[in-house]
Amino acid sequence: MTSSRPYLIRALYEWIVDNNCTPYILVNAEHAQVKVPQGFARDGQIVLNISPSAVRGLQMDNEALSFEGRFGGVAHHLYIPAAAVLAIYARENGQGMVFDLEPPVFDEDGPDDDGPSGGEPPRPSGRPSLKVVK
Repeated sequence: MTSSRPYLIRALYEWIVDNNCTPYILVNAEHAQVKVPQGFARDGQIVLNISPSAVRGLQMDNEALSFEGRFGGVAHHLYIPAAAVLAIYARENGQGMVFDLEPPVFDEDGPDDDGPSGGEPPRPSGRPSLKVVK
């Protein structure tokens, strides 16, 4: 099953902008594929304003966000894999969502997700149930 993160990022972005707020994302700047200007990250993270008035050419798909942004008056092309987005929220009120860290995805040469047996994962037994949280 694919990650729900890119879908949630797009939905929250639209909701924040529709409510006349400023969408910010918190990014893991140490993620292998992140491309952000050097020197602007703190403690391995960077906060980015991705409002329509702050960026140009914003593209959001199931793999990544990419856009052009200005840092110190200089335009930079940024590339943020969806897995590197740690949170998206409205600057004005902090409403949004924080995401869990996703484990790294390996290519064909790396470990696979099949576990030690290499077979199909075990099927759940019993009836599914939902728990009500109060």
